[in-house]
Amino acid sequence: MFNRIFYFLLAASLIASASPAANDPFIGKWKVNASKSKLTDEMKVEPAGPNKYALTLAVGAAVETIVADGTDQPGMTGTTVSVTVKDPNNWTIVRKKDGRMLLTADWTLSADGKTLTDEFTGYQPDGSKLSAHYVYARTAGSSGFAGTWDSESEQVSGITLQIQPYEVDGLSISNSEVRSTQSLKFDGNDFPDLGPDAPAGLTSSGRRVNERSVEITHKLKGKITSTQHLELSPDLKTLTLTIIRAGDSKPANILVFDRE
Repeated sequence: MFNRIFYFLLAASLIASASPAANDPFIGKWKVNASKSKLTDEMKVEPAGPNKYALTLAVGAAVETIVADGTDQPGMTGTTVSVTVKDPNNWTIVRKKDGRMLLTADWTLSADGKTLTDEFTGYQPDGSKLSAHYVYARTAGSSGFAGTWDSESEQVSGITLQIQPYEVDGLSISNSEVRSTQSLKFDGNDFPDLGPDAPAGLTSSGRRVNERSVEITHKLKGKITSTQHLELSPDLKTLTLTIIRAGDSKPANILVFDRE
């Protein structure tokens, strides 16, 4: 669940230019093309005591230990998390930051316990919503929500990126889904994400591969979390973002954006 917001945030924190920023082909507003995009996800739910669970809601994310009683409890990156058990096959997860709703996720188990469906809603600062539909297959565990769950079925819509010039040779990137802006110069240094929704310690550095392609390395508190490859189509109307998590050889997520 956190993976949705976290990777949307990463997608917005990406690029720098070796040419004058005002002429950089990445500049503009980009909207995700859901039919061409593919996101994968993995979650782990482990028992940690009576009505208590250790949740790992994204690869490489911190473990959050939560009592499933519906109350707001401390979560990662300054957020709070609540887990409400509606019945053995239905949970609702809510994440907030500074009292503002970030997301809700309604989990439903199939009758045979092998499939978990997640109806996810992310709330943007302006009150609009981002929705996504996940179907997970159980890869570990035998009953209930406890186990390891993998998904390759996510469909997502509504993500937009606004890319603007930053100083002489950099770019400033804002994401419609979170209150975070990345202003980055292409000089090999790590630059922090800024804004109320930016995870503390998230930085990025990059290199230009060629005129239409850049490679970005993201770190969280000094530890590499992922590498992003961004490539423009020859007509400069499409931007493809490929995300490879640290330690993986295959892309975890591919987001395709159309220029608006």
